[in-house]
Amino acid sequence: MNVKNVINDLVGYDGLKIVQNNEYFNFSLESVMIPRFCVLRDNMRILDLCTGNAPIPMILSTITKSNILGVEIQKEIYDLASESVKINNLQDRIELLNMDVKDLDKVFETDTFDLITCNPPYFKVCETSNLNDNMVKSIARHEILLNLEDICRISRKLLKNNGSLVLVHRTDRLVEIINMLTKYNLQPKRIRFVYPKTKENSNLVLIDAKKNGKVGLKVLEPLICHNSDGSYTEEINRMLER
Repeated sequence: MNVKNVINDLVGYDGLKIVQNNEYFNFSLESVMIPRFCVLRDNMRILDLCTGNAPIPMILSTITKSNILGVEIQKEIYDLASESVKINNLQDRIELLNMDVKDLDKVFETDTFDLITCNPPYFKVCETSNLNDNMVKSIARHEILLNLEDICRISRKLLKNNGSLVLVHRTDRLVEIINMLTKYNLQPKRIRFVYPKTKENSNLVLIDAKKNGKVGLKVLEPLICHNSDGSYTEEINRMLER
């Protein structure tokens, strides 16, 4: 293992460890929200795009018996994910691929997966982009190698009919997100707005979109992350309980 890598507890999931490197990034609360937002059943084929160091597949492994495939393009991050899977003895549940998400349709047939999850890069790349000098971090946060349309296009191809794409994204891009989803026949069915605190604006949104789904959107109750004193709310604490 790289001497700069550290092994941390996957918060709230007793016994699970995650390998991280502070030179890159650490897993975020969004990685806990996505598995808890998914509608799961056993024997699903699940694909996690932009898997990072694999927190979403590892959390999913605790709440479904289905196997999960994670895809990460950056070799440095893929190596962290591989270490995490190994130290948790999850090789029989989680498979990892080090490849470009845009090329997945060259590897898998159409209509392969029941569920695709994604915690994608949030920020567009433009002249005013505040890119990090650390390219690994910049690729994770900005649409340098993968953008929203790429995610929608590949999800449209790989999802089974009525399969779901579940993703988290920035609320200020919601109109663009919905337009892009519907362009690729991914019908938004459930949306949940995430708020840092009660009196603050929503900064994130969770979306569940179904391939060829019927029109009909449910807006779920708000998800508040922190109390006024900065502590986690009761619901977030429940999410962090295995």
